[in-house]
Amino acid sequence: TLHYLLIDEYDVFMADSGKAALEIALKEHPDVILLDIMMPEMDGYEVFRKILANPALSDIPVLFITAMTESECETKGLELGAHDYLIKPYNPSLVRLRVKNHVAFKKRSDLVKEQRDQLAVKNSELKAALARIMHLEGLITICMYCKQIRNESDSWEQLEKYITEHSEARFSHGICPKCVKEHYGEISELQEAEELSK
Repeated sequence: TLHYLLIDEYDVFMADSGKAALEIALKEHPDVILLDIMMPEMDGYEVFRKILANPALSDIPVLFITAMTESECETKGLELGAHDYLIKPYNPSLVRLRVKNHVAFKKRSDLVKEQRDQLAVKNSELKAALARIMHLEGLITICMYCKQIRNESDSWEQLEKYITEHSEARFSHGICPKCVKEHYGEISELQEAEELSK
């Protein structure tokens, strides 16, 4: 059977009804679903419609299984949106090749989806950062003496804290030449004298 053609290369899960197939698909989220048209409880077409209607399953490639005399079934399956079909009696080499191709297709699709999701996260982070930067635009009240900022809560806080909370900017501390002279005047004068004596 089909199971024995694939078991050496893949983890294969078997279902004996359409309901069981859906339960296994939801639990295991396989790379490919091989779907027989003739099944108890619900046929393959109904199972396929439920797969397409479920966002957790709709991206999984579905290959219908048909008999050589069921050309109408092949057409209907493809019209519904099936990715491919396998014909009974099976050609082992062809079965393995088609399954391999669809597994590779699914893995590529998953990679593209993952990259798209990562890009969406990055875009969201960028928009949030831009929003924080834009928040700093406009009129900001700053104390003319102590240089504290009046924030959105109408309370006052240090300029460094306000900018850090509203942007990606971070601060390091240094001393400008004017403040060196003002706060470290003697040291500044000594350094100037040493520079002149060299």
